[in-house]
Amino acid sequence: MALLQISEPGQSPDPHTRKFVAGIDLGTTNSLIATVREGEVVVLPDASGDVLLPSVVRFEADGRVTVGRAAQQAEIADPLNTIASVKRLMGRGRADVADSPYRLTGGAEGMVRIETVAGAKTPVEVSAQILAVLKARLEETLGGPLTAAVITVPAYFDEAQRQATKDAARLAGIEVLRLLNEPTAAAVAYGLDRNPEGLYCVYDLGGGTFDVSLLRLSEGVFEVLATGGDAALGGDDMDAAIVALWRARGARPESPEETRRLLRAARDARERLTLETEVAVDVAPIYAGRLSRDDLDAAIDPLIERTLVACRRVLKDAGAPVAEIGEVVLVGGATRTPRVRERVGALFRKEPLHDIDPDRVVAVGAARQADLLAGNAGAADMLLLDVIPLSLGIEIMGGLAEKIIPRNAPIPASRAQDFTTYKDGQGALAIHVVQGERDLVAECRSLARFELRGIPPMVAGAARIRVTFQVDADGLLSVSARETTSGAESRVTVRPSFGLSDAEIERMLQDSIASAESDAAARALREQQVEADRMIEAVRAAMAADEDLLAPGEREAIAARIAALKEARGGEDPRRIREEIAALDGASARFAARRMDAGLERAMKGRSVTEFR
Repeated sequence: MALLQISEPGQSPDPHTRKFVAGIDLGTTNSLIATVREGEVVVLPDASGDVLLPSVVRFEADGRVTVGRAAQQAEIADPLNTIASVKRLMGRGRADVADSPYRLTGGAEGMVRIETVAGAKTPVEVSAQILAVLKARLEETLGGPLTAAVITVPAYFDEAQRQATKDAARLAGIEVLRLLNEPTAAAVAYGLDRNPEGLYCVYDLGGGTFDVSLLRLSEGVFEVLATGGDAALGGDDMDAAIVALWRARGARPESPEETRRLLRAARDARERLTLETEVAVDVAPIYAGRLSRDDLDAAIDPLIERTLVACRRVLKDAGAPVAEIGEVVLVGGATRTPRVRERVGALFRKEPLHDIDPDRVVAVGAARQADLLAGNAGAADMLLLDVIPLSLGIEIMGGLAEKIIPRNAPIPASRAQDFTTYKDGQGALAIHVVQGERDLVAECRSLARFELRGIPPMVAGAARIRVTFQVDADGLLSVSARETTSGAESRVTVRPSFGLSDAEIERMLQDSIASAESDAAARALREQQVEADRMIEAVRAAMAADEDLLAPGEREAIAARIAALKEARGGEDPRRIREEIAALDGASARFAARRMDAGLERAMKGRSVTEFR
């Protein structure tokens, strides 16, 4: 008799059929990937144990591409070919970018491109490199292919930016289960759905974007009531404000390399001032001085005020007084800044929640949502209702924008509105789809244009043309127009002019497939070179610090292994570099053990054993 395998409702009957899905936080400064394993969300580390992947990509003349920490190390030496904070360029045209450290090209109607020694690269291509590394990290860790992912985006991303994010995922070979707003993901991570019903505010200040969302939990439904923010405001702007202060004090960078060095020093100083009250700054020969927390607060206060203005606007849009807010959640690395926490707490009159690592919280929430959408999770999860960040409509006579779906409308959404003709006998109608809050089309973002033809000849005003807008769960839009008497119909899936065409994506996919093997080999080599540099530096520092702990002949043996590793590091064989790293580790193992014993002895000297119970 055949055996029937059974399982509890909501559980997979076979653990081997579980789908590998993930939550991805594609961040301005750092990116992360997380997944659910045995019921717990795990943020996946790389081979060195780091969960944060710096969102930095370097292109080289020989076609090699470096991503992450290795690319970050080249940021100062090769600033024009090392792209950081690319998220701020996603879905943007040349006219949208007032200032940039890169060589930008692109017409007014197309996506901006970044000139590198490897050719012009779109922000989509740069982001796809970051996503590909995260995908490879998961597949290497779990030993299976990534089925699909939830990718987070700022709540204030418009149609062009969202489409560009989906294009990047497609180029990296990742199926997108859903684009999830970052503040909503953070709320999921905090388990606010398990808290008492009420209002919650999520304040998300990252490296390059700011969002604030007001959410209401009611009868198991997690609804975003209002959202606001700025897609070009974050920690990068704080660093620029610090550099502006240093310029006022005499700093005079004369090249992109020197400007990048100042920005790096500004970020380091800002991060150190989260714990210290004053730090020394030395960027020889450009600038040297001190930066106090008071200096920092004064420099960034105008930026923080911009975020608080958005918070007040969201509260007003939702008709919610501050006193009714149950909790305020802080998300994003820039919220570590004490002044940010102080001013947010003052506005909402309560201590904000920040006990989950602000760098990880969005990826954690995205992973939970991915697990649910893939059918891996149980049925007791919350229903998420996100909102449209900016109004959607069409151009009408006089260059005016007629809003069809207002901002903060829940998604998915479908709205229709009737229009008519302007002239007698008009047989066609040009429809211009726009997004924004202004009344004039010229002050809104153009998303798409299409035509409705086949309208029967009628006097002006007699035709009835129904225009229908549909927004899916990712916040992406399709528009249709139908003349009701004749049945003539036309429709368009909105792919903003700042997105990539199918032909462009196909070309890029072909290119990526053709170069996949060489790219993987180059990445493996660079990763081993970075690990070799780290190992050599660590061993040399240890020998300098505890020279007296070296046994006779040990210094020479270790020095020989360092020399061998340096020689291997200069070659093109990652396997040999890996072997020499292991050899140096073995040669220094006893020395490392003696250092650990000595450290413990120093820590325990003069203290009773009972003190360590």
